Amino acid sequence: MTATPGLGASRPASTDLLRSAFRRHAAGVAVITARGALGPVGFTATSLTSVSAEPPLLSFGIGIGASSWPAVSEARHVGVHILGEHQHELAATFARSGADRFGAPTAWREGPEGVPVLGGVLAWLVCRVVERVPAGDHHIVLAEVVLGDPGGAGRPLLYHGGGFNALRD
Repeated sequence: MTATPGLGASRPASTDLLRSAFRRHAAGVAVITARGALGPVGFTATSLTSVSAEPPLLSFGIGIGASSWPAVSEARHVGVHILGEHQHELAATFARSGADRFGAPTAWREGPEGVPVLGGVLAWLVCRVVERVPAGDHHIVLAEVVLGDPGGAGRPLLYHGGGFNALRD
């Protein structure tokens, strides 16, 4: 049997290795929102995953140090917004620490269950939080889709190589 290069003794992978590998992985871009005690909160997520069709479940990750975590940790419902390629500024705003995420020019309204719903997105969903699973320095939030609107126009925004990108023809 021949040893595979780079597969020496078993040891934990580094954070740098994980980040370097995932820079090569293209992911869709979403914004997760919730109603917090002091107003709406939200963050940009590239960890959104469809989990189950029946019941309709999805998941996303959120860091326990994120400014939105206290509200998401207690929210009964969250908003999930699939961003279009025209929304790279919105994605950047919700990713930036200390930004006024719901100030102008962000278009939003209070939606069902009090969840902040963003305007101009490709699709939005209101989801009931089912479970929060600790996972290292993050939590994985499992949520059931309650209602939404998948009818927005445009093409998806992607995150790849450390930046927001559009699909190429």
